[in-house]
Parts: sequence; structure tokens; C-alpha cells
Amino acid sequence: MADPMTKRRVGIYPGTFDPVTNGHLDVIARAARLLDKLVVGVAINTGKGPLFTLEERVELVTAEITAIADKNAMTIEVVPFDTLLIDFARKVGASMIVRGLRAVSDFDYEFQMAGMNYRMAPDIETVFLMASERHQFIASRLVKEVAYLGGDITSFVPTRTYDAVMKRIRG
Repeated sequence: MADPMTKRRVGIYPGTFDPVTNGHLDVIARAARLLDKLVVGVAINTGKGPLFTLEERVELVTAEITAIADKNAMTIEVVPFDTLLIDFARKVGASMIVRGLRAVSDFDYEFQMAGMNYRMAPDIETVFLMASERHQFIASRLVKEVAYLGGDITSFVPTRTYDAVMKRIRG
């Protein structure tokens, strides 16, 4: 049993997850090994014109992360949010923001966001996890584009998500 005086390491991994990809799951699995609790924050972000509703994205992420939580004997929650990221972090008691990096091009944007978040909340650290080599090129936007154009996305998303994407696209 954990010492009650030991502070739990709580982190958040925010994103739109439209759809959740194998790259997202890779970062979630790796973050789970570093934390006692992980909150996957699903951003409303209607400006991106999501393929799935907020509720559908929360449901898909929740279904896909169950095995990761079980394997690591830890808590992973999936929570929608529509506030500043640092306000969301405080609300869920997180002291760490986890961000996945795929390529150098991600770093510029993420570096700016980390700096802004630090200025507003110096007590909340941002931690970058590099995507595994086999997932470095996967982006939800590209997965949707490939699917819309009839390409095979089976290696980019888990089976349940694949089925949901194809059902939505075929309409």
C-alpha cells in the first residue's frame, strides 16, 4: 500500500483524439509508466471540424485505454474539457502535462505552448515524449484524409476505432 504522505504523480495528456490513433495510445502507454494517474483530456475544439462528436471521442478513447490501465495497474481517466489547459490541469490535480512529439515540426509549436503554460502555471511541468519510430508520422488529420480517399488505415488506428471511422465515412 502506498504511503499516504507520498504525493501521487498525476499527469494529463490533452488532445482532440479525432480519431484516437496508435500513436496516441503509444504515448498514453509510455506516460502510464511514469505516473500514478493519467487523465486523458479530450478537447472539445469544434474549430477543427471533428469527424466524431465529443461524446464519441471520449467513448473511443475510454475503450482503447482500458488494457493500458490494467497492464500498468493504475488509473487512467478520460475527461472532456473546454477550458485553458492549465485550468483543466489544476481541476484534476495534475502536476504534469504530457505531450507527444512526432517530428521537429511539432517541437516549435509545443515549445511555445509549454512556455506559455509555464508562465501561467510554473508549478505544472510539461514533459515531452517522443513518439515511437513506427508511429512518428501518424496524425489524426492524415488518418482521416487517407480514410476519406479510400486508403487503408488499419495500421494507424486500433480495430475499434477503425470500425468507427469507416462506418462514419461510409455514412
